[in-house]
Amino acid sequence: MSWNGVEISKEQIAAGMAQGAAQNSRLSDVDEYGFERPPDFDYQSYEEFMSKYLTVLTRRARKWSHLLGAKETVGRGIKVKRYVRKGIPMKNRGKIWMEVSGGKAKKIANSGLYQSLLKGPFNDDLVDIIKVDVPRTFPDNIYFRDYNEGKLASLHNVLVAFSHHNKSVGYCQGLNYIAGLLLIIIKDEEDTFWLLSVLVNDLLPQYYTPVMVGVLTDISVLEAIVKERAPLIWKHVKHYGLTWGLLTTKWFICLFAEVLPIETVLRIWDCLFYEGNKILMRVAVTLILSNQEQILMSQDFADIIECFKKITRDTNAIDCHMFMENVFKVSGSFPRARLAKLRQEKEEEVLEEMKKEKTIP
Repeated sequence: MSWNGVEISKEQIAAGMAQGAAQNSRLSDVDEYGFERPPDFDYQSYEEFMSKYLTVLTRRARKWSHLLGAKETVGRGIKVKRYVRKGIPMKNRGKIWMEVSGGKAKKIANSGLYQSLLKGPFNDDLVDIIKVDVPRTFPDNIYFRDYNEGKLASLHNVLVAFSHHNKSVGYCQGLNYIAGLLLIIIKDEEDTFWLLSVLVNDLLPQYYTPVMVGVLTDISVLEAIVKERAPLIWKHVKHYGLTWGLLTTKWFICLFAEVLPIETVLRIWDCLFYEGNKILMRVAVTLILSNQEQILMSQDFADIIECFKKITRDTNAIDCHMFMENVFKVSGSFPRARLAKLRQEKEEEVLEEMKKEKTIP
């Protein structure tokens, strides 16, 4: 296709349309994902970031288009991993997440399962809990306000199907936010169901259970890493009587949704679906190490809590491209074997503590 005598590719047209949509939402009170911006939203910092990031998005869209070509699959490999870390274009996210996570394979192997689950029979207690929780999802998002319009009905369907398929998990608070954001991004109910299943069963085992052993274990692992790499912060937090659970539980349960800016969350999830939950630890460590000075300047219990909220909303967190580059630099080496060993040790400690407190038999 040509315009004024200049040849323009389909990829350039798509990138231009994406730029236009992003530009239209830059000064709006609602972003392109439907989230209302808070009264103190830093429009200037966001505008500065987007003016640079749109160039990055255009370049990445072109590279991904070349990588995908006419292929139905991309597989896994060093090049794909590098591309994922640099960000998946919005139009490709659903497809790539499904493929690299194993969600697509599960969907094909269980054709018709999702529709079957929605036909029942249903556990009334589970359904009642979901009915109460669904309207609480993303109160600042325009797509989650009406069952007749938007995504509330779809979210209800996904959570009901998931809870009846995964009976050992059922429904746990936090799943509504994960499923809700998946619906916003990939829009398809069934694909959302399978990605949620991959997250809960494969990538984040024991996170979404009544006692949240996986979450508590990773919080304990984070504390151990901070004690090793930033002992001053560890001593500071301990001195004021705070627990790492109080400071970071929401980070892990929500996978940084409702914690970090949406563009940054999506870049984290790109890596999560490809590399697994190690990325959550990298992000948590980066947030703490990159903000060591601010944390140490906090001089009381409430001040430290407020500081941990602020560091997830400052300009460094807004610039998702720079943030993700820092994640793989600041967090340092994360050998998978060492992390697995540390998780095993901390899980044993968590379980032992739960037995003492009679949280578990």
